[in-house]
Amino acid sequence: MIERVQGYIAEGYRAVRVQCLVPGLEEMYGIPREGADRAGIGLPYVEQGWSSEKYLRFAPTMFDQVRDAVGFDVALLHDAHHRLTPGQAGWLGKHLEDHQLLWLEDPVPAELQSAYRVIRQHTTTPLAVGEVFNSLFDCEQLIREQLIDYIRTSVVHAGGISHLRKIAAFAEPYGVRTGSHGASDLSPVTMGAAVHFGVATYNAAIQEYNEHPRQAADVFDWDWRFKDGYLVPGDRPGIGVDIDEAAAERYEYQRAYLPISRREDGSVGSW
Repeated sequence: MIERVQGYIAEGYRAVRVQCLVPGLEEMYGIPREGADRAGIGLPYVEQGWSSEKYLRFAPTMFDQVRDAVGFDVALLHDAHHRLTPGQAGWLGKHLEDHQLLWLEDPVPAELQSAYRVIRQHTTTPLAVGEVFNSLFDCEQLIREQLIDYIRTSVVHAGGISHLRKIAAFAEPYGVRTGSHGASDLSPVTMGAAVHFGVATYNAAIQEYNEHPRQAADVFDWDWRFKDGYLVPGDRPGIGVDIDEAAAERYEYQRAYLPISRREDGSVGSW
């Protein structure tokens, strides 16, 4: 894991989200499976044997080692992926404070918005949430009460560029900045729009970026690019992305599902 973080830094990344398989677990969100490409594209699976207790014991020691290896000149982030209780999230945030994370993402289920009041009482680690939100009404309370530091709504899920700019404008006077969702399953069209949004938005802080699967380059031709740690929009008209519809027809639609997370006792946990 440390070698991969150092590899991204060597490629010019100024911020790296750090995820590592918890000892004692066979597989885990954010950890590419054997045979998957760098974009994380692989076969669907059922994640078995999740343990919040093992995770909480491991996560602070993980960041101890990462900070020792890379120092504090690079921003580090972490995603808890909705899996903790408010008390557990507060404990984790407190134990990560000395590592000065850019953010702790999705510590509890996003729908449990009142939980962020509890988390705020226990930690100063910055909090980020919102990739599953669809409108300003989903995050208005979190922003107005200053319960989060970063709003992660994406241009493709939250009403397009126009509505995402409304969210950003509402968040600005509360000191909340944007860090939009940008997983590899969001197309190059989405990323092109997101990059233009970020350039035009005063309180845009960071844009999640994960390389698209290699097949995407056969279908999409895009002008935006990653350079020196930044996403650059390019000079083409519009959002700078073209689609080869004939090439797209060569790829048959394959239905896919998010994994299912099961705890060690067999019960279903939050994904």
